[in-house]
Amino acid sequence: MGFHTFPIDRADALEDPSRYRYCSREELVAALALDGSETVADLGSGTGFYTDDVAPFAARVYAVDVQAEMHELYREKGMPENVEPVTAPIDDLPLDDDALDAAFSTMTYHEFAGEGALDELARVLGPGGRLVTVDWTASGEGESGPSRDERYDREAAVSHHEEAGFTMERAEERPETMLLVATRD
Repeated sequence: MGFHTFPIDRADALEDPSRYRYCSREELVAALALDGSETVADLGSGTGFYTDDVAPFAARVYAVDVQAEMHELYREKGMPENVEPVTAPIDDLPLDDDALDAAFSTMTYHEFAGEGALDELARVLGPGGRLVTVDWTASGEGESGPSRDERYDREAAVSHHEEAGFTMERAEERPETMLLVATRD
């Protein structure tokens, strides 16, 4: 497992509303528990599908993606004024310490999880900062998403988060996905 990217030639699939069956806008926004004053990062934002859902509930959102081409597609689609694209890997974010109040990852944890990514998130999230992770689970059926050998199961993902200094508030596993809600110690 480890770092890989979503194919640019399939980027239109990132705008498919059927993605909501794995994580709805309402579920994501509720898990983030925003009051509108926060600075938030979408980790692996792609074309901004979920970034657009969170932007109305935050003061500022960083759309973080390692592929500049995804930001270009997002700009063409129309990027909200409070969204700023950031082209960087998750393990080397060009953000100050404690710069974020919250961060979220939707179906991208398996792409960036590994040495340094969660430690970097602990650095840029302020004390009590919230990290919401929704991703494919290794114990899922494998009908959608990456192959099962590219996924983490809930127990491994929880362990990764805790080792990086996060406290788990919620860790649910579903038929294909998992939802983790953690806060930085």
